Amino acid sequence: MTTQSLAGSAISHPEAPRPSSFLEGRAGASEVDRVHAEIFDAMMDGRLKPGAKLTESALCSIFLCSRATVRGALAQLAHDRLVVLQANRGAFVWLPTRKETQDVFEARRDLESVLIDRLLSLENLADLLQPLRKLVQQEQQAFESGDRLSWLRLSHAFHVRLAQLTGNEVLAEMMHLLCARSTLIIACYDTPGSHSCTYGEHLNILDLLAQHDSDAVRTAMHHHLQSCEHRLSQIEQPVLDPWAAFSVKPGQQVAHAS
Repeated sequence: MTTQSLAGSAISHPEAPRPSSFLEGRAGASEVDRVHAEIFDAMMDGRLKPGAKLTESALCSIFLCSRATVRGALAQLAHDRLVVLQANRGAFVWLPTRKETQDVFEARRDLESVLIDRLLSLENLADLLQPLRKLVQQEQQAFESGDRLSWLRLSHAFHVRLAQLTGNEVLAEMMHLLCARSTLIIACYDTPGSHSCTYGEHLNILDLLAQHDSDAVRTAMHHHLQSCEHRLSQIEQPVLDPWAAFSVKPGQQVAHAS
């Protein structure tokens, strides 16, 4: 097994896109981007937990890269507010405070409202929404089959692809990063058996958009995000073992492909 496949060893349905695939202009362009994408996916898939310390030497061993590459990847993640760099302590996966949690969900509700305005102004909106309907079907199948990884990826993809329909790349990138921060918040608060997003609510939002029911779709989206926020329980101590995400322990040798 190569280091790359070891780092990205999470298995999901082939139609569930990796979260890093929405990083336009970054993924795969350089070694820094490769490492950035692997760490990003590990965080979004729940393999790297909020509060986990990211040790440069171990990351270098896992990804067979230089410290400069690791530092570049961590700097990108810090810029996106997904990693916190602390002087004399190192890098940590972002651990949200209660205020940050409230701010992120408030920002998402505001941005979704802007996106709804732009979507309702599009011609042939019902036709444009058809690929999203297929995605929601895949989300339902993943949920019902117990494929939590694919379900989480498809839930994330729903909101990003909806934003992409507006044709505004800046708004789509903002939505992608807000969804990423929401995912880390959910990783802190979520309890077994709770549902952070539901395919039924996604399908209802698509139906209301297709009907151009402005007031109803705004209410549905607001309820969708607010109920997601309200389903979160009190913060629990996160697991602080980042290397479990890659099935590697600090100091362990990483095998080369034969």
